[in-house]
Amino acid sequence: MSENKGNKNSKRTLWLIAVSGIFAALVFIGTQIRFPTAIGYINFGDAVILVASYFIGPFAFFPAAIGSALSDLIAGYPMYIAPTFVIKGIMGVIAGLIMLKSKGKNAVSIVLRIVAAVAAELIMVGGYFAFEALYYDVAAAAGSVPFNFIQAGAAVVIAIPLTFAIRVKKQK
Repeated sequence: MSENKGNKNSKRTLWLIAVSGIFAALVFIGTQIRFPTAIGYINFGDAVILVASYFIGPFAFFPAAIGSALSDLIAGYPMYIAPTFVIKGIMGVIAGLIMLKSKGKNAVSIVLRIVAAVAAELIMVGGYFAFEALYYDVAAAAGSVPFNFIQAGAAVVIAIPLTFAIRVKKQK
């Protein structure tokens, strides 16, 4: 009996690693679909992070952090790699933890999905504001806030319907 449980846990771990790799690649691709702004760019990576948190819970830290940080490296924003790794990783964890509140239920309610998405996006806006206030100055950081809110809003509008449209059997 306990051997079967161990086998089930290792299959779950292997599944999480494989799906995390796929989501990291999708976060990277989503982040590469970008629209330049005065300070950086707006992208679709956050929408993928929110979808990942729905499917893999707090383990979404890894694809969120890795895919986003690699995008900053490739895009030529090396000063953002470490903050992005932390900010996007925390977004994935928080959204994933909120999604776990539905554990035992058949589906995550739309309210819970919205709460998770908004919480994660507030972390993104606040995290980048804090970093840019330290790295540049408060005025420059304040200037990026509207663009970050636009990216956040787009992510929520894209991710929420996607979590309903993509029918994947969630692991128990």
